Amino acid sequence: MSIHYNRIAGQNLERLAALSDGIFAVAATLLVLDLHTPASAAIHSEGDLWQALMKIAPSLLTYLMSFLTLGIFWVGQQTQLNHFKQSNRYLTWIHLAFLLVVTLMPFSTSLLSTFITYRLALVAYWLTILLLGVLLFVSWRYAQHAKLLKDDMPAGLLAANERRIIIAQSLYAFGILLCLFNTYVSISFIVLVQLNYAIAPRIGLLSRL
Repeated sequence: MSIHYNRIAGQNLERLAALSDGIFAVAATLLVLDLHTPASAAIHSEGDLWQALMKIAPSLLTYLMSFLTLGIFWVGQQTQLNHFKQSNRYLTWIHLAFLLVVTLMPFSTSLLSTFITYRLALVAYWLTILLLGVLLFVSWRYAQHAKLLKDDMPAGLLAANERRIIIAQSLYAFGILLCLFNTYVSISFIVLVQLNYAIAPRIGLLSRL
């Protein structure tokens, strides 16, 4: 009896999780390489140092935002992997596409920190977040369709996670619209959304987002 390659390829969840961890770790490390300490030759007083730090503030802000982004989506992907009983070729490629977008995060972060007052740079950054959310949503839907979810998965978990993705992406979309007024206002809103998802405060409506 012949075995079709596509039926046996990409089934190992542990290898997928290990690859994901490695790529997320590299992406997070690359983020910090865009931060540079002020040149010592140009610093002659506390005032000079303060002005130099103010100049790299945009890079610090985008670094914080991107680190939060990677952390949130790493947790989101790990949540999915923990509830899959196995993978297959198609689900693996969905997550490889997800990881492809993760590798773009250092570039979009550098672009935004360099052109932080430009709306186009912020939109490019937002598209990275959008693609990450869309691919996680597609992954949930495909895993359900292909019957790759664990049998003992709590009732309502799939719907809750899909709802979380939709709400988060809606908030990010609202945040990007704020750049019509000011890119710093837009970025500040996005960071607040990310802090909410990272910290998950037990505050009424916020705890259910």
